Amino acid sequence: MSKFNLTRDINGYNGFGLMFSEDKFSVSLAATVEQHFTIPGNYDKWIAIFSFTPGSEVWVANNFTATLPSGALSSTYSELNPTARQVKAGDVISFIASGDNISVGVTLYAL
Repeated sequence: MSKFNLTRDINGYNGFGLMFSEDKFSVSLAATVEQHFTIPGNYDKWIAIFSFTPGSEVWVANNFTATLPSGALSSTYSELNPTARQVKAGDVISFIASGDNISVGVTLYAL
């Protein structure tokens, strides 16, 4: 478990100096195949920091199945390439991409 603790610079401002986390997950996505994982339950709240293969489009949903966009503008629970989101223990994060062999990383920090 790694606590979410940002390093401060000399003036006391957020320097984005995160320590390496002990809670990391990764997956290689196949085109149009949804993958998901459940946030661990050893802490109530986490910050999830996502990383994706550069140039890829990955749709992510929390507690819903991620879906690819259709040809028409419509409501969705999925987000395109989010950077970081607060999640809770037991949340199920879902991923899907239209491309093949796309790597996804999720780094968790306890809040």
